[in-house]
Amino acid sequence: MWKIEKQMAIAAARVAATLCEQVRAQQDEQTLQKADRSPVTIADFGCQAVICQALQTNFPDDPVVAEEDALIFKQPENKSRWEQITEYVKSQIASATPEDVAAWIDRGNGQVARRYWTLDPIDGTKGFIRGDQYAIALALIEEGEVKLGILACPALPFHPEQPNQDKGVLFVAVQGEGTEMISLHRNQSVSVRVNQEQTGEKLRLIESVESAHSDRAKYRELAAKLGITQTFLQMDSQAKYGAVARGQADLYLRIPRPENLSRRENIWDHAAGAIVVTEAGGKVTDLNGNNLDFSLGSKLTNNLGIVASNGAIHNQVLSIWAKSRN
Repeated sequence: MWKIEKQMAIAAARVAATLCEQVRAQQDEQTLQKADRSPVTIADFGCQAVICQALQTNFPDDPVVAEEDALIFKQPENKSRWEQITEYVKSQIASATPEDVAAWIDRGNGQVARRYWTLDPIDGTKGFIRGDQYAIALALIEEGEVKLGILACPALPFHPEQPNQDKGVLFVAVQGEGTEMISLHRNQSVSVRVNQEQTGEKLRLIESVESAHSDRAKYRELAAKLGITQTFLQMDSQAKYGAVARGQADLYLRIPRPENLSRRENIWDHAAGAIVVTEAGGKVTDLNGNNLDFSLGSKLTNNLGIVASNGAIHNQVLSIWAKSRN
């Protein structure tokens, strides 16, 4: 199932990755600040435009719930940046006009429905700006469940043990069909599986580079109770889900910080990554063991935090978390 959707999503993610790498190669990562004070670049907008254009062409009836909108470019002071975005989009879609680009970006302002797509055009914008990891994350959701997920990670090496070679991968997961890792630049692909053999001190945990994303003190407390002694891996974006899926890491947690206990995660920050891990044989729930519910809107309203694991240690992690809360 979802064969046409998969083919379209892979093609669109490849185009978007090419655009993003063009921006980064030309050191054209001009940064704006959104209302929530988070950064956004011209690559975020260009990426959203080309993917939403592909969705509009192939699945015009499907809503798209994405992170960005074109409102910031309605301001006269941003006219030059808008022209830059249009030029980058035209490098991939020659007929694009500024009006087209604005309409494609705003196609991401859709609402959650029985069937819809969710998109984070650049997950890990700070990583993108620093020259580190980032991910283009696209997922198809039906009846609140992720059916298809694509993570394009242009800076991630195909072989983790060769960090400076063969950079650029696509993680592709379809419900019931497993997870595949495809090279962005070469004719190479492999099926990936989580590593379920690691236990105790041999376990590898991965966390965000940004300390504000999770309660690191709780994370380390839980790691100690698991018997983990290895240094945590750090990585930006949903590329962390890819690392768990291919056995490079065994556990990724998102624990709300004490001052943000009411905070709920954005759907576009986890949908694609979640299916990439689960189809590789791992497990993804919230901290209370509940499945992630993508049917309620742009936030995971009924879910607290995230646990993405190799599956073998999942129940142990949930048990330690529950005891720490009592």
